[in-house]
Amino acid sequence: MRTRDPETKRRLLLEAALEEFAAYGVAGARVDRLAKRAGISAGLVYSFYENKDGLFEAVFDLIVEQTVSAVPIDADDLGEYAGRLCDAGLAHPHVLRFVAWYQLERGDAAARRASTTAAMADKVAAIAQAQSRGVVTDRIPPGEILALVLTLANMWQLREPEFLDLVEPGRRRAAVVEAVRRLTAPGDPT
Repeated sequence: MRTRDPETKRRLLLEAALEEFAAYGVAGARVDRLAKRAGISAGLVYSFYENKDGLFEAVFDLIVEQTVSAVPIDADDLGEYAGRLCDAGLAHPHVLRFVAWYQLERGDAAARRASTTAAMADKVAAIAQAQSRGVVTDRIPPGEILALVLTLANMWQLREPEFLDLVEPGRRRAAVVEAVRRLTAPGDPT
């Protein structure tokens, strides 16, 4: 798709970069290959981003923004929220592959992005509010609940076949939703 619209080119570049980085990580990605995928010249990549690392960071920020807007938290039904996150992960496996590369290549710095910090803080606050209304258990701190929800929602991604064989594909989403609902239900666990 040829266009003179710079915003369209930037969007195409980010989409192509996501695919390239998901497949090869930042070290293995090639600017010429992702530029070709985006339908732009390799030189144009550098008019948008200073270098490949800057593009890698921009893709990460875009993923956080898109996930927050496409799958907003529903602290009153964290089970269904986890189910929607699970659906998104299964529909877009390249996103979690990219995040895995990001964590491998950025290490501890991966959790320190402003976009991630803000998104996590908003979600923790929503869970704390649900706890104060008695909708979500107060036996577990809100940050721990969020960590557990995110882990359960993505548990079917990037896994070995033997793990996947433990639960039938048609049952996986329901297992996530049920587990999160039980984990977060208010009241006495006994």
